[in-house]
Amino acid sequence: MANQKSLYIKNARIFTETQVLSNGSLLIENGKIKEIYSNNQQPAQMAEEVEIIDALNRNVIPGFIDGHIHGADSADVMDATEEALDTMAKALPKEGTTSFLATTITQAPENIDNALINVANYQSKSGQADVIGVHLEGPFIEKSKAGAQPLEYIMEPNIEQFQKWQKLSGDRIKTITLAPEHDTDGSFISYLYKSGVNVSAGHTGTGLEGIKKAISHGVRQVTHLCNAMTGIHHRDIGVVGATLQLEELRAELIADGIHVSLEMLQLIYDNMGSERLILITDAMRAKCLQAGNYELGGQPVIVTEDRAVLEDGTLAGSILKMHQGAQNMLQLNDVTMENVIEMTSANPAKQLNVFDQKGSITVGKDADMLIVDDALSIQQTICRGIVAYKGE
Repeated sequence: MANQKSLYIKNARIFTETQVLSNGSLLIENGKIKEIYSNNQQPAQMAEEVEIIDALNRNVIPGFIDGHIHGADSADVMDATEEALDTMAKALPKEGTTSFLATTITQAPENIDNALINVANYQSKSGQADVIGVHLEGPFIEKSKAGAQPLEYIMEPNIEQFQKWQKLSGDRIKTITLAPEHDTDGSFISYLYKSGVNVSAGHTGTGLEGIKKAISHGVRQVTHLCNAMTGIHHRDIGVVGATLQLEELRAELIADGIHVSLEMLQLIYDNMGSERLILITDAMRAKCLQAGNYELGGQPVIVTEDRAVLEDGTLAGSILKMHQGAQNMLQLNDVTMENVIEMTSANPAKQLNVFDQKGSITVGKDADMLIVDDALSIQQTICRGIVAYKGE
């Protein structure tokens, strides 16, 4: 990094952590944000080796953080190879993602072992999205809400099993999705919470009281809100209703209009605002590829133009790109660019305890940022100070 070329971005509308700067510019050195300037100010001096980018009065916003993604461009985290993670990390800047959690699926324990060992040994590379940890989705989930998670590998909560996996991962498991009703005394959730893991309720059949109990033990997130959980009923508002009401919870959201309809996205936003929402893709390996037959967790998946399903029609992850989800949210009533930044960057960074490094445009943080137009079309993606993608 020491010899990395500096970047200077000028003529930009910069969305910093605290304000929006018109006619702004910023200087990037060694992968970090060195200085931010307003009102056409400029550095007194710059290094000889500096690349100047004219933003042409477009917006500079923080890079997206995808906290739940299984695969992209033919690769999957469960492939357990360096090449698979490289493929994902190269593809994701095209959709504005500069950091992500490599997400596993319920599978045979030895397959999860291999995926975690692979992430533990993986080093993020310059000019690619940054692998900032693991999202362990399952296997401690409810069978009746399994969705595309293979039933035969679901197991009961087990602290010893988790400890083994966390050790294999090099302590890189940042989020775990589980069904809280299977942790009857709350000891598993309490252990996870106290160890600093982001505990997310998902693939769960519990209701309002069950979620309240889970929160008391340390659940602070809900996995892909509305999907694979109890919905709103007039005698029990379920996980969905609880999430709308309970301020302790942030919620992942797949904003593709398929997993959650556009009308429901509006209803969720009207009740939660941007403060507690985290946009994700939950994408699988067919993202970026043509329609056809693929695989997820060892199961056949049929991919059409807009969705991925198992043979029985069950949704099997998504083929959503992050900027598309962000664009869908931006089209809702009362959603601003600042709200989108909160849902795609600041909230996931805060939830994963990396807000000191990522999630906003602030001096000293990683230079992960996007140059976008007002419709969130991506012109350039910068990953830790390197231009990783230039739009057509």
